[in-house]
Amino acid sequence: MKPLMKRFFLSLVLLAGAPACLALAPYVRGAKLPAAELPAQVAAVEQKLQAAGFTVIGRHMPKGIPTNATIIVTDPGILDAIGKVGGSAISAAALRVGVQADGSVSYMNPEYWHRAFVRRKYGQVEAAVKASQARLTQALGEGAPFGGNVEADDLASYRYMFGMERFDSNSELVQHASFDEALASVRANLAKGTAQTARVYEVVLPERKVAVFGVAMNDTESGEGWWVNKIEGSAHVAALPYEIFIVDNTVYALYARFRIALAWPGLGMGQFMGIFNAPHVIHDTMSKVAAKP
Repeated sequence: MKPLMKRFFLSLVLLAGAPACLALAPYVRGAKLPAAELPAQVAAVEQKLQAAGFTVIGRHMPKGIPTNATIIVTDPGILDAIGKVGGSAISAAALRVGVQADGSVSYMNPEYWHRAFVRRKYGQVEAAVKASQARLTQALGEGAPFGGNVEADDLASYRYMFGMERFDSNSELVQHASFDEALASVRANLAKGTAQTARVYEVVLPERKVAVFGVAMNDTESGEGWWVNKIEGSAHVAALPYEIFIVDNTVYALYARFRIALAWPGLGMGQFMGIFNAPHVIHDTMSKVAAKP
């Protein structure tokens, strides 16, 4: 066999033996619900989640998206694993399930989101994530994954394209004198509806000085309803609400060119350009929520 031909066949053998890259989608479709009013459908899904061992900590009805709701839950195994990791891993403490008025159910793919949020320490939470994922599937059914695809190995350093933000880019909002002051400030601002926001959920691990809040952005002109509708993204309701989190004395919120792209990775650049001012508005809103009252 000629040397060139040998190299060709050797390349084919090496290619065939190389591990395939695993692509993950951000969401999974659950079993469809019977026809009913949206509140009744949400209640039925909450019962299934509670029966599977999840704790319901919030319910979100996004303003401007009246046919959609999100149920937010925690899982004991994931909370324990995240508590051991600490730091910004708290951003991944909550799991989100979407319900639509037509009976469609979807839920966030825990592996996708935890790879992106816990990043290089994902291995420390992987067992808990896999266990939680199995129970979500058992409770809600396992349909087709959807929402776009990102290679698993790329999620730890994900960005939509060159020059855009990653997880920790432009995410710091406000530094306070202490964790307790930061926590009290975020709670107070959400309680009084600063910048037309509201608290959806909170998870606090005081021994690790970390906390995360789900924030409803209710401004009819610039809130989440506006930009989600603009990109025709309501099927991704399990992306909501947006989170703000505290590590030690500092409050953070993921920059929207990262957070929105992670939740809608299949969108084209033209669609993102249609909401080009959303990242600035979200950052400004979250900064007001983070500030000392």
